[in-house]
Amino acid sequence: MSVAAHTDASQGSFQTAQVVAHILDAVNRAAFVDEPFWHLEMTEVFPAELYRRMRAAMPEASEYRALKGRYNGNIQADGSSTRIKIDLFPEYIRHLPPEKRAVWDLVGSALQAPELKEAFMRRLAPGLERRFGADFMKTDLYPVPMLTRDVTGYKIRPHTDTRWKGITVQFYLPEDESVSHIGTRFDRQKPDGSFEMVHRMPFSPNTGYAFAVGTDTWHSVDKLGPEVRSRDSILHTYFVDETVQHKLMNRGKRVGNFLKNEFRHAARLR
Repeated sequence: MSVAAHTDASQGSFQTAQVVAHILDAVNRAAFVDEPFWHLEMTEVFPAELYRRMRAAMPEASEYRALKGRYNGNIQADGSSTRIKIDLFPEYIRHLPPEKRAVWDLVGSALQAPELKEAFMRRLAPGLERRFGADFMKTDLYPVPMLTRDVTGYKIRPHTDTRWKGITVQFYLPEDESVSHIGTRFDRQKPDGSFEMVHRMPFSPNTGYAFAVGTDTWHSVDKLGPEVRSRDSILHTYFVDETVQHKLMNRGKRVGNFLKNEFRHAARLR
């Protein structure tokens, strides 16, 4: 049996199909909220035992690489980054210890399942149809699951996400409810150009949200205070993959990030 299909057999195993089915159920029963824009709010996204293993398999900070953000907005004066990441593709996680690699390979494989993409597209139909038209289900999207960690000082102002993205999904991975106040804000732009928070997602274990990227999908994160040890989540983005330019960019970015990851790993071993 492949690493992608199970976790350590001594701890019991999960088939990829089982995990996909569980996430599909979470998507299909998710609450559909239309304020301030159409989005899904999910609970019990991953099987409870797998979620426990995900928490236990969290990589060390040194195993991530910096996610600089727009205009290097996440980079601190000392050169450190308030957001770090690991793409959940086999070539990125191959340097993790075997027990951690098995867990994240399983999760990454499940999140790339075509049936999961189709479920998100069906449930987010209003936003996707508005952007791509009546045949939105035929739109090609390229899934990129990414494990992220935010630390004290991280923030992001209200934004709608780049047009290169079709669907934005985030799964929250906290240990408990102790920092539930640091969830993503869903904002509305007022006539004067300022923003008001309409709703905040609680940063609760094994929950998440999803929305079709549009011109009104304003969201943000307040600056994380010193009480935040880490804000762990999976950012799962479906990039538009319609044209030759899209396909070259999406795959080229994956190759480029792989090379950066290999250089970083080699430097650590010197």
